[in-house]
Formats: sequence, C-alpha cells, structure tokens
Amino acid sequence: MTAEASQAGSQDLAADGGRPLDIALLTYKGNPFCGGQGVYVRHLSRELARLGHRVEVIGSQPYPVLDEGHDDRLSLTELPSLDLYRQPDPFRTPGRGEYRDWIDALEVATMWTGGFPEPLTFSLRARRHLRARRGEFDVVHDNQTLGYGLLGDLGAPLVTTIHHPITVDRQLELDAAEGWKRRASVRRWYAFTRMQKRVARRLPSVLTVSGTSRQEIVDHLGVRDDRVHVVHIGADTDLFAPDPSVAVVPGRIVTTSSADVPLKGLVFLVEALAKVRTEQPNAHLVVVGKRPQEGPVAAAVSRYGLEGAIEFVKGISDAELVDLVRSAEVACVPSLYEGFSLPAAEAMATGTPLVATTGGATPEVAGRDGETCLAVPPGDAGALAVALSRLLADPGLRARLGAAGRERVLERFTWARAAEGTVERYREAVERAGGRRGPRPSAARPASPAAASADAVTDAVPDVDVESDRESRATC
Repeated sequence: MTAEASQAGSQDLAADGGRPLDIALLTYKGNPFCGGQGVYVRHLSRELARLGHRVEVIGSQPYPVLDEGHDDRLSLTELPSLDLYRQPDPFRTPGRGEYRDWIDALEVATMWTGGFPEPLTFSLRARRHLRARRGEFDVVHDNQTLGYGLLGDLGAPLVTTIHHPITVDRQLELDAAEGWKRRASVRRWYAFTRMQKRVARRLPSVLTVSGTSRQEIVDHLGVRDDRVHVVHIGADTDLFAPDPSVAVVPGRIVTTSSADVPLKGLVFLVEALAKVRTEQPNAHLVVVGKRPQEGPVAAAVSRYGLEGAIEFVKGISDAELVDLVRSAEVACVPSLYEGFSLPAAEAMATGTPLVATTGGATPEVAGRDGETCLAVPPGDAGALAVALSRLLADPGLRARLGAAGRERVLERFTWARAAEGTVERYREAVERAGGRRGPRPSAARPASPAAASADAVTDAVPDVDVESDRESRATC
C-alpha cells in the first residue's frame, strides 16, 4: 500500500491519530540476552507495533529476538554476516565456500588484522538491501551502526539512535590496558570509532537515551546539538514488577555484567563484597553474565577467596531473570559509566532496592541518593561496600527505597513512552523529506555484482577532508 493510500484510509490510524508508518529498524547486533542494543530493539519494536505502526527489524547475527503477538505489524529480516565471533569458535576462519561477495572478504580481512568489522560491513549490506527495496519504508531507524553504508540515499529518511559514544568505552579500556602491546590492540579493535565519528557528524537526526549521552555525543562526536534529541528508554514494567510470592534470599546481591570490560566496574563490586562479608558473612553475589576465566575480575575473585560467594548465571529466560532480581535483598549497578542503565531501571521496577554509582547517566535513571537509591562514586570499592552493608542491615530502608524506585520508573521510564517519543522524531524526519517515499526500483535488469560492488564503495564511503582525517587519527 502506498503512503497516500494509507493516509486516505481513516480506519487505519496509529495511536497518535496519524497514518501508520512502515519502519525499517536496523541492528547489527540484536541478541537481547547479551547486550543493551538487543533489549532496545526487542522492546521498542514491540511498542511501535502496539501503537499501530509496521516494523521490520533488519538484523545480523546474533539475530534479534522479537516478541510474539504482533504478526501483522512486526517482522524480522535476517541479513547474515559471516558470524565471525559466534560461540564456541570466535575469531574463526570461514571456509572457502562461505564467501559470497567482497563485503565478506572485507569482514574477514578486518578481523585478521585485529579490527572489529561489523559496523562497517553491516552498514554496507543494509544499504544494498534498502536500496533494492526503495519505496517500501517511510523511515529507516539505525540502532548505533554508524557505518559509511548508511550515508547518502537509502530510499527513506534516516533516524539514528546512539546510546552513547563508543569512544567512551575505548578510553576506559585504554586506561586499564597494561603494556604497549595491549594498548595497541585496543586502539586497533576500536578503529571503527573513527568511522562512527565521521558518520555521526553527517546525520540529520540523532536520538539518544539520556541527557548525559546527549552531551557526550556533542562533545565526543562533534554532532550539532540541535540534531540530538533525548528519548528516554525504560523497563518492561509489566514483566519487571514486584511479586511477594518470590522469596527474598538473605544476603543476596544481584548485578548484571554482560561483558568483562572495565566499563562495567565489576571488579570494584567483587572487592566491595569481600569487605561486606567481614561483617555480614551471608552476603553473596549473583552476576547475570558469563564467568570470566581470566582478567581483573577472575583475579579479584581468586585473590579474595570468593569462589563460593559469587555465582555467574547466563542463558536464563526473562521470567528467570525477573525472579532472580526479585529474590535479591539488593540490586547493584557498579558501572564506571552508563549511557542509560537498563539494569538499574529494571531492578527498580521490581521494587528491589538499588545501590548504584554516579557514573555517566546512572543518576538520571536511579535518582537521588537516599530517595530512590543509594548512590556512590564510580570506582570506589569502599563506598560501595558501605552502601551495600547499610542496605543489607536495614529492612525499613530497603522497603522505602524499593517502593520509591518503582514509582520513579513508572512515572518516567517505560517502553510505551519511549515508542511515543521515537514516533514523534520519525514524523519530523518524514516531514523534512517531504512526506513521500522514494520511487520503487525499476524493473530493469540488475547490475552485475562487480558493478554493484563498485557502486556501493563509491556511494558509501564519504569524502573526508584532510583536517577531519588528521583529527580522527589524533584521537587513536
């Protein structure tokens, strides 16, 4: 159905009274069980469908998981990569028969030389896919790919979500790196951030999830501040809700740490737990994430003799995750930096009292110290231990903070609100583009693969002036 026909059908209206939009939602990593980007795509796509819009999620491995019950408005298109980081054989070398085109070769070559290829190669595949389907979408929404392939004409206006600049992760890993070889490896892995910085500056409309992230996008990526708009995300408050029938386990602390990286601050929580257990021996930690076999966290667990006091769990269902958070006396977000902190919002939504650092946008979510959480400076294991001990010892304080935290989430941070705010930005982008979709591709014979490759390279890689390139290199 054309945009004009949809507009004419008054019986087919979205929740805001406008015509339903056809949305292409792009994500180069979509698994909601191993990172915030997948959670964002899953919940946002569901709520957009509930508002009456048609959403096609276009993603690569690990593929997104979408909620059921919206078959007429919500669909998944798999755009496969070579899946070079899959378990149990990450950094694998593909067989000769797996190569399909020049983008696959580029992906492998980048991995072999220590770089992370997925943002670039997914953007090139997505560009090719979208241009072949010109006229089918009203808007394209990119979830932090920020690849060269998404510049230029995609057949529909582009809106991009940047959760936070990955340059923040890069700097924290450089600060924690020991030795020049490790620092060189970090710089090479994060080389794609140069591309993301160049692409971000050219984007007409950027969404982000917090005021803190907004300012860092302006400061770190050089995006004009009038192009960056805050649309808070949130918790699934129907799923993450209190349930008195779930028994609370004395001394249990729960945290989420999907990756063993300095950004998450888990090593400071391990140290804090060791301090807490000197006064409260039943204190123990459950980490939602993979157990690290080496590195700072593994070393800290061994150093403090906490093997029996820390449990790592992964691959659990949503229902199991919610019950785990409900069973804790305290939830903890020890991160050095967060662009938003979904774990904080989800824990608060269950009524579980929260200890959180003031790193990044976490205070924007968790609220004021002593009112909706206990707040401590990032990277301070001593302060973290004091706050945890205080909450574990005070049932009245736990009950008060838990109730206040849930009320804060219900008022400010829900996925329904996030979807409504996102649609507003979609409609602005469509209006700027003239309110019409691009023409559908002609039925002419498609170009040869070689010609298509040349066209993609020419169109996708932007002109970068010498000063811009010098600045990008200086940040490495």
